[in-house]
Amino acid sequence: MVDLESEVPPLPPRYRFRDLLLGDQGWQNDDRVQVEFYMNENTFKERLKLFFIKNQRSSLRIRLFNFSLKLLSCLLYIIRVLLEKPSQGDEWSHIIWVNRSVPLWGLQVLVALISLFETILLGYLSYKGNIWEQILRIPFILEIINAVPFIISIFWPSLRNLFVPVFLNCWLAKHALENMINDLHRAIQRTQSAMFNQVLILISTLLCLIFTCICGIQHLERIGKKLNLFDSLYFCIVTFSTVGFGDVTPETWSSKLFVVIMICVALVVLPIQFEQMAYLWMERQKSGGNYSRHRAQTEKHVVLCVSSLKIDLLMDFLNEFYAHPRLQDYYVVILCPTEMDVQVRRVLQIPMWSQRVIYLQGSALKDQDLLRAKMDDAEACFILSSRCEVDRTSSDHQTILRAWAVKDFAPKCPLYVQILKPENKFHIKFADHVVCEEEFKYAMLALNCICPATSTLITLLVHTSRGQEGQQSPEQWQKTYGRCSGNEVYHITLEESTFFAEYEGKSFTYASFHAHKKYGVCLIGVRREDNKNILLNPGPRYIMNATDICFYINITKEENSAFKNEDQQKKSNVPRSFYHGPSRLPVHSIIASMGTVAIDLQDTSCRSASGPTLSLPTEGIKEIRRPSIAPVLEVADTSSIQTCDLLSDQSEDETTPDEKMSSNLEYAKGYPPYSPYIGSSPTFCHLLHEKVPFCCLRLDKSCQHNYYEDAKAYGFKNKLIIVAAETAGNGLYNFIVPLRAYYRPKKELNPIVLLLDNPPDMHFLDAICWFPMVYYMVGSIDNLDDLLRCGVTFAANMVVVDKESTMSAEEDYMADAKTIVNVQTLFRLFSSLSIITELTHPANMRFMQFRAKDCYSLALSKLEKKERERGSNLAFMFRLPFAAGRVFSISMLDTLLYQSFVKDYMISITRLLLGLDTTPGSGFLCSMKITEDDLWIRTYARLYQKLCSTTGDVPIGIYRTESQKLTTSESREITSQSQISISVEEWEDTKDCKEHGHHRGNHRNSTSSDQSDHPLLRRKSLQWARRLSRKGPKHSDEMNDQQSTLSYILINPSPDTRLELNDVVYLIRPDPLAYLPNSEPSRKNSITTAGQDSREETQL
Repeated sequence: MVDLESEVPPLPPRYRFRDLLLGDQGWQNDDRVQVEFYMNENTFKERLKLFFIKNQRSSLRIRLFNFSLKLLSCLLYIIRVLLEKPSQGDEWSHIIWVNRSVPLWGLQVLVALISLFETILLGYLSYKGNIWEQILRIPFILEIINAVPFIISIFWPSLRNLFVPVFLNCWLAKHALENMINDLHRAIQRTQSAMFNQVLILISTLLCLIFTCICGIQHLERIGKKLNLFDSLYFCIVTFSTVGFGDVTPETWSSKLFVVIMICVALVVLPIQFEQMAYLWMERQKSGGNYSRHRAQTEKHVVLCVSSLKIDLLMDFLNEFYAHPRLQDYYVVILCPTEMDVQVRRVLQIPMWSQRVIYLQGSALKDQDLLRAKMDDAEACFILSSRCEVDRTSSDHQTILRAWAVKDFAPKCPLYVQILKPENKFHIKFADHVVCEEEFKYAMLALNCICPATSTLITLLVHTSRGQEGQQSPEQWQKTYGRCSGNEVYHITLEESTFFAEYEGKSFTYASFHAHKKYGVCLIGVRREDNKNILLNPGPRYIMNATDICFYINITKEENSAFKNEDQQKKSNVPRSFYHGPSRLPVHSIIASMGTVAIDLQDTSCRSASGPTLSLPTEGIKEIRRPSIAPVLEVADTSSIQTCDLLSDQSEDETTPDEKMSSNLEYAKGYPPYSPYIGSSPTFCHLLHEKVPFCCLRLDKSCQHNYYEDAKAYGFKNKLIIVAAETAGNGLYNFIVPLRAYYRPKKELNPIVLLLDNPPDMHFLDAICWFPMVYYMVGSIDNLDDLLRCGVTFAANMVVVDKESTMSAEEDYMADAKTIVNVQTLFRLFSSLSIITELTHPANMRFMQFRAKDCYSLALSKLEKKERERGSNLAFMFRLPFAAGRVFSISMLDTLLYQSFVKDYMISITRLLLGLDTTPGSGFLCSMKITEDDLWIRTYARLYQKLCSTTGDVPIGIYRTESQKLTTSESREITSQSQISISVEEWEDTKDCKEHGHHRGNHRNSTSSDQSDHPLLRRKSLQWARRLSRKGPKHSDEMNDQQSTLSYILINPSPDTRLELNDVVYLIRPDPLAYLPNSEPSRKNSITTAGQDSREETQL
């Protein structure tokens, strides 16, 4: 170590601490030169130029001083005229010479000296090699005319009274004012307003013309009428306004010539100024101008950012946003990069919208445009994606950049973002509320297959309605359907609620049942004060606390409700519940108005502990055992809960010996090991123990593991669910997950077949290969062979997803043309098939299952028009395909994002209902069908009690199917349309059948997907068509049955609503795992290591 230290050279003197204290004298002898750097040349001229011209603040001071000098010179001229005595005679000497006092002359000489010196100095500094360019400038010439005579008069005293047209300094003042405004905008770093500058130029030009004319006429009339300044002003105003009274006129030829010159100048200069201002005004109207800072600070406003604004999008937003009473005073600022559409411009001119909606043309990526929209003062910013573009990923990228720009500019502004692709969600995780279109779309379409019309149920819940739709209709189902559509989800704290305060300390199911029986409200969920997670139907073990936030379905919120007691009802001679019309609904159930709701309280006396006894009707009822309904317990009993059917999945999964032989039901429960995109919520699902090879996922091709080539060869026990889509996007993963959720019974799992136009990628196959009975094939719904091969004749539901490539049609509403025609073909060929279709535009729903001579559809069309004229936001709800849940448009869910501004919990509740999110202890949406064995329950209230007292389920609505009466002509039309006119001899069909049986083995072993390689499949298609032609009457009967019925939804119907056969009741069932003693470990035991890693990676 000593040797190493000795090798280190000593520090030089300048780095020693001693020298640092004493000072380093050696530095003074160093040859060093100090260098100063300048941004400009270090010359006297450059320094003057920097002070007078380049520096904004100093230049602004110079301009202001120059402007003040010019105004002072004009003021001195007016003082000289007012102090001058009128001259006598008409000699021309009075025009050349004036009377000017010595003090006034001294002030004018001083002003002239300063002005001339400044003009020469600025000319020298701006000199660029051409002296004549500086001399012939109009401001320089005017300065010489007004300043040089006064300077000469210093050396030549006889010229002190020489007339100098000092009033021309007003034009120099105008020029200085324009330069001063430019320097002002540069100094305060703000965007220059071209409109403001143009208006300023126009006003200053007009004032200069009038002032010049006044002073010129007054001076030239010194040898005439000897007009004063006021008379000259009167003459100029009358002349320039083209009134011309004629009481004041010029007499001398010089003044007349001057008036002619000034009128000519005005006719040339003013129209040019007006034209430029009009052009700028039109451009300002296109761009929208600015949102007032004063208004932004005193009034509340929200900003809507879109890439292109269509009239449908605008009206949906405005109708839903302003449907809430507390938002009536809000302003809506639209920020869009494109020019305003003609239809949008026409709508925004309506007085109802013109006072509240402001359109700004600009980009959210520019801070200047965000400043124009006053984004930093906005209450919220809605950023919507353009779903009409072919490249939806590119549309998402634009949305992401807009969200980033707004968050960077206004970090405190709440963001409400709509995204199209689920894989892009994690880029906008910081947003307050996010709605992913494909996630909601596919989850909703999946639930439509197991819970009919789920899409219609969710659409009605997220739309704001008064429940007045259809009340003028003569048909009872339309009145009932329209009234129940006004139900929405609201929230209130339990201790502040009249509905639920009395149920503190009671079980959730007890509170839900009795609140519905007493007030007609449906309690669906709660949230603890110290927890952000919403629990839908947490079950009978959940005890209500005073600080719990209750979520309920009702026609209006409790704050807008008024209550009547039973005694008040009797005093007012209001009759008790009676039934009206074929629907047998109580007339008094709901009385709705714009802002208040009166709810009549029914008898709430306590029933006996043994529960109510059923009084079944005696007519037409056989003598059978009358079952009773147990009362709903205030606090759940452990033994009774264990006997409930909460874990029915376990009993249903107990297979028979024959089923145990099959390996198809050997599934595990766990989290999917792989997710196709980051940000997907982990869901407990039925999974295979080992993933399926990719080759086995292909339905129409055999491989080394199986030789099946069509759906029939597989021999599925349950009917298929077929999804026809263009590509296998990541959103399609959300179609599979709800259908394979752990709470679905194994024996009820339907095989899923994906009919794709384009082959899926490996990442998507890697995500779905763990799910049981999920297959895909490449084909199209245009091809009958592809439909038969994928098992359309064995399918329970056919889901047709709108294709992205058709969304950008030349005519907007033609984007659904191909989908509508293809679905109509499927409807004619497979009448018993339940077809669920997604459309781009809700207005095209009227073409689904279209019949040209259907009088009933024509009546519904007229009803829709009337409801739209009344201002309804749900005018399309009476279309039979929508009411039955057979058609859906994702644009209907746009209101979910808008409604979340007022109800921040709506997105979370919708995701829980659709199964997109799973919260421990939260229930799920399912359904049950009312059979003949269930009709003894009779009413919806008794069904509510039965479910709450046994399984703990909470019903939220009914899907009802009724028969539709058709006229004889309509029935004949349907029959004629349903028959397929193919006349083929019987022996040809038999011959083809024999050929088909002879070549069965070859067909099973074929691996080609080309239609030309499947001649037998082609024959199979022809045979199928021939059988339909010979079985025409039977086929027409099936179509008549389907088309002669109508289905609709009753959300939260009245407790007195009668149950009917084949009613489907929507239920929120408690989480079965919440009642297991070791529920959390049981979950973890069935999850593979890969599944755990996936959940940690994908959950954001």
